Amino acid sequence: MIGALAVLLVFQLIGEILVQASGWPVPGPVIGMVLLFLALRWRGVLPTALRATAETLLSHLSLLFVPAGVGIIQHGARLADEWLAVSVALVVSTLVTVAVTALVMRAVVGRRRGGQNG
Repeated sequence: MIGALAVLLVFQLIGEILVQASGWPVPGPVIGMVLLFLALRWRGVLPTALRATAETLLSHLSLLFVPAGVGIIQHGARLADEWLAVSVALVVSTLVTVAVTALVMRAVVGRRRGGQNG
């Protein structure tokens, strides 16, 4: 498990370095996750240790919401002052996410149907 955690952290570090060097407006862990995905696709197989570690992390994912909850409590006064902007941002980002997800799903389903017929 330590080796798999090291792999995950190395890819996150690579993502952070790329973001710092390039100035891209994307979080470093996102870039690291994309690089990990590409590396696993290139390799063609997901190592058992990495799978087990990822499943363990995902099973405890709810713990990652504790810091966010503490932040909301800690900055309650600021949220009360800026509730409209936060609400608009949440609604708009949710609608954009749903729309993009629907478009991606449509493309994936269309590609699968096209691949099965041809």
